[in-house]
Amino acid sequence: MPSSTKKKSAIKPSVRLPFFGCAVSCGFPSPADDYIEKKLDLNEYLIDKPSATFFVRVAGDSMIGVGIYPDDLLIVDRSKEPRNKSIVLAVVNGEFTVKRYICRNSKITLKAENPAYQDIVIVEGMQFEVVGVCTNVIHSLK
Repeated sequence: MPSSTKKKSAIKPSVRLPFFGCAVSCGFPSPADDYIEKKLDLNEYLIDKPSATFFVRVAGDSMIGVGIYPDDLLIVDRSKEPRNKSIVLAVVNGEFTVKRYICRNSKITLKAENPAYQDIVIVEGMQFEVVGVCTNVIHSLK
């Protein structure tokens, strides 16, 4: 195949951006350091297992109590097992939902983090699957 017709790889190269090692004050201004500590690749910082990780866009406001807002991006890791109180992406009766995973006495509840929404108690006969554990949220300040 001629080189001009070869398909480009879908895998993007790693991008390393400057990372300033000093903490930035959110109160009174502090003098900035004049050096960059290292280069930071957000993939390395935010993603443990790239082959098991994907992004989803948030719709709805049932998780605003933990800082997850409509249009945020969630990073979801399919390789992680949910622990009690993990934030998970789940399928319940054919519908995707993001909730806090609560397991008490072998009973699973998907807890909303907004008092306007009811929790989902998983009972026998419901279709239920945890797709993955939400590890990070990317929130725009616009």
